[in-house]
Amino acid sequence: MPTSSANLSVFVGNNFACVKIAGRANFTSSPDFKTLLAELSKKGFEHFIIDLSECVLMDSTFLGILSGFGLKLNPSGSPDKCGVELLNPNTRVQELLENLGTIHLFKIISGALQLPDDVKSCTPESINPTREEITRTSLEAHQTLMEVNPENYARFKDVTQFLAEDLKNIEKSS
Repeated sequence: MPTSSANLSVFVGNNFACVKIAGRANFTSSPDFKTLLAELSKKGFEHFIIDLSECVLMDSTFLGILSGFGLKLNPSGSPDKCGVELLNPNTRVQELLENLGTIHLFKIISGALQLPDDVKSCTPESINPTREEITRTSLEAHQTLMEVNPENYARFKDVTQFLAEDLKNIEKSS
């Protein structure tokens, strides 16, 4: 059974970007999400709102990408310097953030999305990731989760070992 992935929508304004995630935020949408965040950051955006109002589920790979980005914008983990706000995460997503020890990287906000008048809607392009790109992204995401919270090492040690071996095999066969 194929795994459906999240739909990503982007709204940009003066020095701020909002990424709306609808559906299942999982490993298949993680490379697109990672690329999108890198592009927005490269264009100079420093403040991000990640609208999770319609995000029904987030897996550890997607959370690892999100956490790596949160860490990049807030290396000290200080709530005062938080560059990423998470809007309306559901209870499951918020518990995942807490359980994996990454919630401190974000500011959690709730309510209606308030966009300024000068905001523009953009449609992000999918990079149509290969199996190799998905595997590499998953490996990096889980390594990030272990880096952010050492308690995650026990949770993801076997996963990262499997992904690293799988990546080697994929690289050999190409």
